Amino acid sequence: MILIARVSMSEDGFLQHKATVRISNDLGEGMELLVHCMSADDDLGTHIIFYHSGYYQFEFRPNFMRTTLYHCGFQWNDVFHHFNIYVTTRDQSLCTLCLWNIKVDRPCMFNEKTSRYDICYDWSP
Repeated sequence: MILIARVSMSEDGFLQHKATVRISNDLGEGMELLVHCMSADDDLGTHIIFYHSGYYQFEFRPNFMRTTLYHCGFQWNDVFHHFNIYVTTRDQSLCTLCLWNIKVDRPCMFNEKTSRYDICYDWSP
């Protein structure tokens, strides 16, 4: 007897749910934020986000191995920082729409439990 199994490639199978990263500028009045994000496979280019007027977002499917990583460079005036904006093992259980406010001192993610941007991290070295 031969048993044939059907492997589903839907959201219930091997494909992960889509994730969206949305980045907003919370630097301060009149401050423009330049953002350049990339993964090992995708360079998303440079984008300008104006203070409290708009955002930059991108979406993707985290890979099955849970190794998806997007990192971004952030620049304003003569300040430059890096940060891993999406790390599957850190973020997949926290959000599918990952909302980030970029502040002068650190990036902060929206916390669905508190309805505040209070999941904050230090800039990458």
